[in-house]
Amino acid sequence: MATPPREAPEVDVQGRNGGTGLTLALLSAATFAMSGPLAKALIEAGWSPAAAVTARIATAALVLTVPALLQLRTAARGALRRGAGPVLAYGVVAVAGCQLAFFNAVQHVSVGVALMLEYLGSILVVLWMWARHGQRPRRLTVAGAGAAVLGLLLVLDISGSSHLDPIGVAWGLVAAFGLAAYFLLSARTDTALPPIPMAWASMVVGTGMLIGFGAAGVVPMAATTADVRLLGHGASWLVPVAGLAVVAAVIPYVAGIGAARLLGAKVASFVGLTEVLFAVLFAWLMLGQLPGPVQLVGGAFIVAGVAMVRVDELRAPQHRPEPLPHAAAEAVAG
Repeated sequence: MATPPREAPEVDVQGRNGGTGLTLALLSAATFAMSGPLAKALIEAGWSPAAAVTARIATAALVLTVPALLQLRTAARGALRRGAGPVLAYGVVAVAGCQLAFFNAVQHVSVGVALMLEYLGSILVVLWMWARHGQRPRRLTVAGAGAAVLGLLLVLDISGSSHLDPIGVAWGLVAAFGLAAYFLLSARTDTALPPIPMAWASMVVGTGMLIGFGAAGVVPMAATTADVRLLGHGASWLVPVAGLAVVAAVIPYVAGIGAARLLGAKVASFVGLTEVLFAVLFAWLMLGQLPGPVQLVGGAFIVAGVAMVRVDELRAPQHRPEPLPHAAAEAVAG
């Protein structure tokens, strides 16, 4: 008697939230794709990776302060205090740690190679869900993972590289672990914190950690007010810092948390692979580097891999450890 009214809205909400989640995930990937070129410009101008990351997340936290405090006023009482654990882990590992590792990788290898190494984190997510939650990947997910990794190799077209700096490779692999933590922590819906306060509080934590490490001499902090090179022209250092903070931090982190809560860590991580496609697109639009046929084929493999993982996830929703999508939707609506 009560079954029909319960089933109809659940299917509708799942479909609607899935579309919203995919939109947010693509927005997050597209804006994250700007971080590599902007960070590279600062580092080549004399900034240390730690200083670039600190400037990025500190400015982003400042931008998010007002909207975060406004949302906290309407959130559940004590939401920030109860969410202290996830916020601390997210700020240290997924925000500061992951970005510091990626920027260090960019210092030694190309942005494309650093991205490829970092997005091995998507495979780590699948392995974690298998080991921790018993979600053994089915054939379609394995095929999707293989297609996505092959697509990354083709898009980045690194077959002609004669040498890869082992230090850059090591930092890229550290970034992969940070990225896996980003998707897994973002997917948690056992906190009453909406995405904006979650991102803001995590950035405050990450900023404090990096400033403390810099003051203690653990990480080198070097910055300069000299002009940087962007699009082949000189520009003020404020341009890449503002771009890193607003376009490549505020938007992608908030959208990424919302996407992961709606889609789950596994699907969100594979949709995140499209960041590489957006990076190639931006290189084409801003630098005139037209993607070659091999890269276009690689893009098709990535899209196909994401689609296979998404279809496989929808085929067996009962195995997902995350709360139901409508619960995540309430958290995102915040």
